Amino acid sequence: MKKLYYKYKEIINYLIVGGLTTVVSLGSYYLCVLTFLDPNTAFELQIANIISWICAVTFAYFANRKFVFESKNENKLKEAGSFYMSRVATLLMDMGIMFVLVTLLNFNDKIAKLVVQVVVTVLNYVFSKLFVFNKK
Repeated sequence: MKKLYYKYKEIINYLIVGGLTTVVSLGSYYLCVLTFLDPNTAFELQIANIISWICAVTFAYFANRKFVFESKNENKLKEAGSFYMSRVATLLMDMGIMFVLVTLLNFNDKIAKLVVQVVVTVLNYVFSKLFVFNKK
């Protein structure tokens, strides 16, 4: 089992960090829409989405840097900037899909957010691997 873990360590750790990032994202989103933002209002839905994105990306940067990609990059500010910028693409996808599913098609916002998280998690791994933590 240990040998198998080390063979797939990066992917396994990414799935764990991705799961925790999803908890942060969903937790902060649900906190927003259950306390002070109305997901039935398109603008407030997107505000909740952006707040959850900021919380999740901040958590994900530090967790991915340390536990997944084990980055030794000395220029942390540049690396963090690249990480946030790579996440902007998935944020825009997240917002677009949420708009279509919730605002236009009237899907349940909480279920839609969960589905979107799966898509975003996969794309974030690809972007991190290729553009942020690539070991040149």
